[in-house]
Amino acid sequence: MAEVKSHEFDGFLKRKPLPVRLFLIYGPDRGLVSERAAALAASSGVDLTDAFSVVKLDAGEIGGQPGRLIDEMNAIGLFGGDRLVWVRNAGSEKGLSDALDILAKMPTGPSTLIIEAGDLKKGAGLRKAAESSSAVVAIPCYADDGRALQALIDQELTSEGLRISPAARTRLVETIGGDRLASRNEVRKLALYCRGRDLIEEQDVEEIVGDASAISTDDAIDAILKGDKDGFLHAIQKIVSSKTPVFLVLQGCLRQFQLLELMRAEMDEKRAPAAQAMATLGRHLHFRRKPIVENALKTWTGPAIRRETQRLQAAILQSRQRPALEDTIAMQTMLATVLQSARR
Repeated sequence: MAEVKSHEFDGFLKRKPLPVRLFLIYGPDRGLVSERAAALAASSGVDLTDAFSVVKLDAGEIGGQPGRLIDEMNAIGLFGGDRLVWVRNAGSEKGLSDALDILAKMPTGPSTLIIEAGDLKKGAGLRKAAESSSAVVAIPCYADDGRALQALIDQELTSEGLRISPAARTRLVETIGGDRLASRNEVRKLALYCRGRDLIEEQDVEEIVGDASAISTDDAIDAILKGDKDGFLHAIQKIVSSKTPVFLVLQGCLRQFQLLELMRAEMDEKRAPAAQAMATLGRHLHFRRKPIVENALKTWTGPAIRRETQRLQAAILQSRQRPALEDTIAMQTMLATVLQSARR
């Protein structure tokens, strides 16, 4: 596998033509994943305005059928030329990882594949498929560090002919950084607010910039597990501001309840405490999330978890069948789950 680190990405994009046609972009910074996927698509040489040359898929459409993606990659455009297959919202779909593994072993064709994924853990099927082949380039996207944030601020403000005072810059850096798109949007909002002036002061930052320093779907899922309605709504507001699809939170919530179901089954079968189930099945969880998940295991019974899992699965199916109502279905379902958690 060739891995392109954050500081190498801009230089990698300048290589013409790009060295491979299979790309996996993943990480907790959803905005940066989306931004880099768009940059790769623009550099692929494919006409992005041609509907016959660009195929956009949701990972859920592939599910456990790798043939769907392989057929799209091997298809020939109506008018010939290169094609782009762009897959979004990828996670633990086995069909997708199997398809990537098969495509990596096939001769290079006329199609470019871009997969946008969430925060894939080490050993996840999709990462494993990419890491085992030199035909795939993996691009991890983590929250911007201080240097990247400074470069982002300079880029956006310079284009507007604005300068920023040291105190205002320090305050701005403190309030951005959790998600690239959210951070960029906040800086652009600040530039628009101060347009026509020479210097941005600290007060301007305090008046107009929102907190975009820690946007994560995990925040919303943790609030659901705790039954914290206000915390959930606050987290969702930040997620929406960052242009992250609400569906990803619903999908993450389903995965969390599927894990709870496995843990609870082990507890009931072995008459083991929640801590023991966490030690065996929850080792991959971030240490800050473990107490929240452990407490949920103590308050949710096995039958209740199964009912909630089935309801979340039904909501995801509904959202796929009625895309126009996707956000509404997701929000209503998750709010109901928050209230269920609060009752427990």
